[in-house]
Amino acid sequence: MPEADRRTAADRCPGVFDTHSAADGAVARIRLTGGRLRPDQLQRLAHSAAEFGDGFLELTARANLQIRGINDVDGVAGEVVAAGLAPSGAHDKIRNIALSPLTGRIGGLVDAAPIADALDARLRADAWATSLSGRFLFGVDDGRGDVAGRRPDVCAVVRETATPDAGGDVGPHLPAADQSPTDPNPADPNPADLIGADLVVGGVPVGSARGIDPIVAAMCEIALDMRDIDPNAWRVGDLAVDERTRLESRARARLAPPVGGSFDHEPAAPVVGWFDQDDGQVLLGAVVELGRLPARLAEFLAAVDAPIVLTPDREILLCDLDEGVAETGVRVLAPMGLIFDASSPWVRVTCCVGAPGCAKSHAPVRDDLLARVRSGDPVDDREHWVGCPRGCGSPTGPHEFVQAGPDGEYRSARR
Repeated sequence: MPEADRRTAADRCPGVFDTHSAADGAVARIRLTGGRLRPDQLQRLAHSAAEFGDGFLELTARANLQIRGINDVDGVAGEVVAAGLAPSGAHDKIRNIALSPLTGRIGGLVDAAPIADALDARLRADAWATSLSGRFLFGVDDGRGDVAGRRPDVCAVVRETATPDAGGDVGPHLPAADQSPTDPNPADPNPADLIGADLVVGGVPVGSARGIDPIVAAMCEIALDMRDIDPNAWRVGDLAVDERTRLESRARARLAPPVGGSFDHEPAAPVVGWFDQDDGQVLLGAVVELGRLPARLAEFLAAVDAPIVLTPDREILLCDLDEGVAETGVRVLAPMGLIFDASSPWVRVTCCVGAPGCAKSHAPVRDDLLARVRSGDPVDDREHWVGCPRGCGSPTGPHEFVQAGPDGEYRSARR
């Protein structure tokens, strides 16, 4: 969509209370903080999809969930609110927070989930946040580069952490705003105050902060600055060059210099299969055909009674398992359609809804992609199939963009 259209058109991004009217019925998007779900929450959403929708939970490219074909919008909203997954209607659509999916379990400098939780709480509480577009994306990266590489509008990238040693001293860390680097360290530091992060605006580092609350405050101030500079901008990329310069300059004036480091990273290997967590427990990663989780399968996932994390690559992570539960999970869930094989073509292919669900689509994309996979032709690279130029659900990383034209024929281009 051209920049001028982005600035003047209404933001039709769906939420829970303000749904999108598609050809196959209403569509509700449930925003998950960092893609995380409790089993009881998944159980409620599975019930909602079966009772009020088309019987599936759709995984999105922002690690959220969608329910399509809704016949009772209030019924879905009630279930989502009861699950604790939506605040007021005014704040629902602005809670777009990406988080390193493996944080706190495998790798990373620190468990960055508390930053994402604090940011979510701040967005729910502040009235100004309701003026943000439903497309504005916050990111919290635990230092491995997986979120920063997706270029959120504002991203906190953990760069330094410190823990008290046996003598009570604290290792190197970023100075707080009211503390010089030579000030003595506090006697009993709060671990939340020892996390240092660079603030990155659309891929450009603009400064750093230390402590969860200062990091969250800095992220919100940048978003507020964008709204002030151009109230019609949906995302940082919509700003004109001079507006972008003003945004970055304001942030630099408030923040300490960036710690530095690379903000690019190679696409991560699929998180599909059996993985050992740092604490000795097991994490299972899986995908489903067409990125659609059947409600019945979701109920069985919830019955495992373990934390669930969704990723922007439409992976489903079942976390904190002992080996026996993990083995049983694979035996029970694989025959039901959960794919634990990292070599499956469904790890590398995604698509939009296509016709007849979307009136703008030139082709029945899902049916055509199913036929492509079942043909047995190799899938050597990531592919995203769409029925029109909008390219809904496209991955942020390099991929083959396969688009249906008005004649129904598909044409491929590298993106």
